[in-house]
Amino acid sequence: MAKILLVEDDKELRSSLTEFLSSEGYDVCGADGQREAYSYIAQTAFDCILLDISLSDGNGFSICAHIRGMSDVPIIFLTASGDEGSTVAGFELGADDYITKPFRPRELVARIKNATRRTRIEHQELTLGSIRIDTTKGAVFRSGEEIFLSALEYRLLLLFASNKGSLFSRDKLIDELWTVGGEFVNDNTLTVYIKRLREKIEDDPQAPSIIKTVRGLGYKAEDE
Repeated sequence: MAKILLVEDDKELRSSLTEFLSSEGYDVCGADGQREAYSYIAQTAFDCILLDISLSDGNGFSICAHIRGMSDVPIIFLTASGDEGSTVAGFELGADDYITKPFRPRELVARIKNATRRTRIEHQELTLGSIRIDTTKGAVFRSGEEIFLSALEYRLLLLFASNKGSLFSRDKLIDELWTVGGEFVNDNTLTVYIKRLREKIEDDPQAPSIIKTVRGLGYKAEDE
């Protein structure tokens, strides 16, 4: 059972989220502020941490920085602060995702699953055709030779390699890349990066055999 730390000073919201997440199969610990959160973190290994930014005792940014000094556990900010500055600050501190109140509980569960799935992937070795990805070192090899990808190219490859055979619409890819990195990704940016990635991993980028276009639907990746 995955363990979740929920740091939220709104008692009613903390209670309702704890009840809902528990019904979804999570083991939830609720903390009302920074001091209580630190106490839980010191005693328990969590699979995901949900952080409100504005707390009566400290703030979520401080907690995020504290956690990142010792762990890569997924962190999702839950906040009423939807401004760009708060979003950027959260990602720069190492947050994995950011969801603005009010939100749908089922959307939160989907975000938790995405964040914890990415963390598991980051400690694996993945293959895609002749491509091998050492996720621990962040290194990519083609036929045994290391190739160098930009951060966004790497995240795009990781997404395809961990979901071989799955169809991704362009909108879904844009959404996934935004969620992971917090960078602005639009339709034109996606086209450019898929082209660049193909040039680095395909034998013939004009006739790709790894990342294939499904006309009118999107893309999917398969072993050659």
